[in-house]
Amino acid sequence: MWRDSFRLQIFCLLLAVLAIVVLVHNFLQLEHLDDITVSGSNWITENNDRHTLSQKTKTARKLYCGYEQQTLSKREQAEEESLLAAIRWPKPPEGKIAFVQSTDPARSDFVIVKPSALFKVGDQLEVLIRMRDFQGKPKQYGGDYLQARIHSPLLKAGAAGRVVDCHNGFYKVFFTLLWPGEVKVSVSLVHPSEAIQVLLRLREERPDRVYFKSSFKSGRFSETTECNVCLPGDLPVCNFTDLYTGEPWFCYKPRKLSCASRISHAKGGYQKGLLTQEESLFFQSDVNIKRPIFPSGPDSVIVKPKALTDSSDIDKAEDPNVSPSGYYYQDQWRPRAHRIHHFNESDDITKCLQGKAVHLFGDSTIRQWFEYLTEFVSDLVEFNLGSPKNVGPFMSVDLKHNILLKFRCHGPPIRFTTVFSSELHYIANELNGIVGGRNTVIAITIWSHFSTFPVEVYIRRLRNIRRSIIQLLDRSPKTVIVIRTANVQELGPEVSLFNSDWYSFQLDSIMRKMFSGIAVHFVDAWEMSLAHYLPHNLHPKEVIVKNQIDAFLSYVCPLQT
Repeated sequence: MWRDSFRLQIFCLLLAVLAIVVLVHNFLQLEHLDDITVSGSNWITENNDRHTLSQKTKTARKLYCGYEQQTLSKREQAEEESLLAAIRWPKPPEGKIAFVQSTDPARSDFVIVKPSALFKVGDQLEVLIRMRDFQGKPKQYGGDYLQARIHSPLLKAGAAGRVVDCHNGFYKVFFTLLWPGEVKVSVSLVHPSEAIQVLLRLREERPDRVYFKSSFKSGRFSETTECNVCLPGDLPVCNFTDLYTGEPWFCYKPRKLSCASRISHAKGGYQKGLLTQEESLFFQSDVNIKRPIFPSGPDSVIVKPKALTDSSDIDKAEDPNVSPSGYYYQDQWRPRAHRIHHFNESDDITKCLQGKAVHLFGDSTIRQWFEYLTEFVSDLVEFNLGSPKNVGPFMSVDLKHNILLKFRCHGPPIRFTTVFSSELHYIANELNGIVGGRNTVIAITIWSHFSTFPVEVYIRRLRNIRRSIIQLLDRSPKTVIVIRTANVQELGPEVSLFNSDWYSFQLDSIMRKMFSGIAVHFVDAWEMSLAHYLPHNLHPKEVIVKNQIDAFLSYVCPLQT
């Protein structure tokens, strides 16, 4: 009897030990999964088919660049290849090029082709640019990044030009003459071709040159770790890839806290020492960054008004891709593809927006629209949501006229100061939650915060946004959707490595191609900032923002013809 009792006690003890072993094993498994949550994540392809990342790799820590792990349909792959081919930039000859052999804007010049010809409004003006190096020798290859405009200071008129690279050290610029009077030509070298190759290298090899951080907190314990689309190394990571869009985002795992304890996102900083000593010579403010190229002859022409018998409306064009897309005259923007209404009074905007909900999504350049409208429209009052300054989300309301105005920043990567984790929303997901209709207005901009990443990261983001826009327009075709393009900005040696106009120009070219052919409208902030006489600024001055708002609202409330 006592033997049976002893055996029963031994059996119960073994069961208890086994139960403890199972519990410990499960606990370790949970901890292990918390370390490498990438392998358990779901993401969605073009056809909304869910795939697990573990199908691609077993080791989450190796999967640190999400853009390299995309599963694309044949159509998506073909589009991506076409987009990358469209922005492919001419390269200098193989081998190391000394600084003295690089482009010198001070020794380069331009000439107006046939400057003494009789020009009238509507004619084309051609300019030929000749590039030389610091030894005064003619350049034999292209790839320099140039910006050009025509302007009449007394008329506060201006328009951008179209630059054509001849790949032999010569460039042509074509302008459409859109107003009468004396018209001056200005040309600038933004970056020499040798600097562009450095920017290309940084974009492909150093996507971590802007880094981010997140704070994790539980009770009185807190930790901060680095985050990014790409996290090289073998440290365990937290996977914050969005379950609906598949947008990748990772943070190094805190030592003691769980990934679920993340409370905020913020810009961490900028990496230093990115260039060799020789490369740094290609990025000098007073030498070869946004420096003027001077003429070797006349820099202006006289333009006569078009004949009274000429009934053609040259400043209007049916093609939305016409170049230039518009021009300034008396400090007012005049787009060529559609009519514009200048909303000079607060009541004009109130009448346009009455009964409407306006959603602004993107970065600080579209936050300027929120700030302008809230300040300018007398009955719009900002409702305090307790959001961090300059971060949002923000909301203004006009109860009398039933107007709702909202701003929300796009999801990471975003170089804002502290953003609460709960407020990190992706534009595509936000669009999916909007019913839409004739009283719904949406404006989107997304570009500046993607300049440090390979272009595939940006293409992926736009693909998700485009899909949501198409679905929104399918269910609510009367919804007004406006895309604000990128804009030029002031550049110095450091800013050029992170936010060069060349990066922005490439992303802007991608965006225009990806959104062409669908029912969205464009506010051409690029040409509106390039054609204006004010110095370039990441956040354009109020006179430019006002013209952007006029263009935006002219889509919302088009002039009756």
